[in-house]
Amino acid sequence: MPQQEARQGEGGLHARVLAELGPAIASGEYPPGTVLRIDELEQRYGVSRTVVREAVRVLEAMHLVETRRRVGITVRRTEEWNVFDPAVIRWRLAGPDRLRQVRSLTMLRTAVEPVAASLAAVAADPGQCRRLTALAAEMAAAGRAGDLQEYLVHDVAFHRVVLEASGNEMFARLGDVVAEVLTGRTEHHLMFSAPDPAAVTLHVQVAEAVRAQDAEAAERLMREICVGALRELDILAP
Repeated sequence: MPQQEARQGEGGLHARVLAELGPAIASGEYPPGTVLRIDELEQRYGVSRTVVREAVRVLEAMHLVETRRRVGITVRRTEEWNVFDPAVIRWRLAGPDRLRQVRSLTMLRTAVEPVAASLAAVAADPGQCRRLTALAAEMAAAGRAGDLQEYLVHDVAFHRVVLEASGNEMFARLGDVVAEVLTGRTEHHLMFSAPDPAAVTLHVQVAEAVRAQDAEAAERLMREICVGALRELDILAP
């Protein structure tokens, strides 16, 4: 084992290779059809064959690459990628196709989250209702303080609770997807420099509608949040 691996450990090296190779594929640096060789990757990253193979296995699980004997590691067509994998979303948001990716994910949110909010108004338990109310209040406080990072933490948690409270396990599994797009918007400056007071108010109103079991209002208000995110994107990146 190389001296570097002895110091860092194969787990850390595997994560480092994945953190560099994954974004390179997702960004198009290695376009579909590109053939990568294990020995070349060993040399490029200064790691053992075992470390490279472990990283490649993760990429195969994401459907970014496929390995064939006597051929090598081939980058798969974009249409075959697991685009719902949080890591794939994160890597694509860090690449040159960021704006299209954000728009696509926000359109997905617009299709799913209003329905989830409507269902949550029927299915949410008292604890989830209290959690939504508390998170909306925390978002309002962070917004007034202009603290985008704190706002993001509560925003992600708010939308997770709505998806989980819908009672639909498919919607609930989209929590990580929504978390990545909200995080990507903040990290890549694809939202206003300070939280929009109107958006904060809408979150408070969604929490109130869910607690009041007003499914129609919850759906309408959540749709306003998602459509507002699209409008914000149009202003910042027309």
